[in-house]
Amino acid sequence: MTGSVTLVSGLPGVGKTTVARTLASTFQRGVHLDTDDIGESFIVSGLVLPGDDPGDESERQLALRRHNIMALARNFAAADFDVVISDVVLWPGLLDAYLADLATELRFFLLTASPEVISARDAGRHKHVADLWSHLRADQDAWDSPGLRLDTSDWSLDETVTAIRQGWSDALHPAARRPA
Repeated sequence: MTGSVTLVSGLPGVGKTTVARTLASTFQRGVHLDTDDIGESFIVSGLVLPGDDPGDESERQLALRRHNIMALARNFAAADFDVVISDVVLWPGLLDAYLADLATELRFFLLTASPEVISARDAGRHKHVADLWSHLRADQDAWDSPGLRLDTSDWSLDETVTAIRQGWSDALHPAARRPA
């Protein structure tokens, strides 16, 4: 692969999709892949959202979304596009799955913000899900994630993208480094 792959993660409502899309637009050849878009735009009948019943079908569809995102990311990166993925990745096993499936260098950014800021950001968008998924904060806070963790509570969109660019080298996942 010649393009880069970056994963922007965080709690629902933190701003990861907006940040990832904006970051992707800064590349000469940038692609943004969002798990919600892949699931909710592609599945036109039979969609079961994360957390909905039946639970096993919800999990199956979420895994399918990620499988397809990884395939798209590999294909775009192989065609010399810089890919930015937005997804809720708050667990080592899920990040390991991305690393194994992508088989390339991966930069990982975990965006955080205070509960109040997330609630305010969530209220300002068309889809309101932050409260539904607020229990994931414990997983986020307990995980000593690799890459770069950024508290964006007091930052604008531009300041967040600038911080990502400044931390670009620090966000490269150690297991994904290519041999020199």
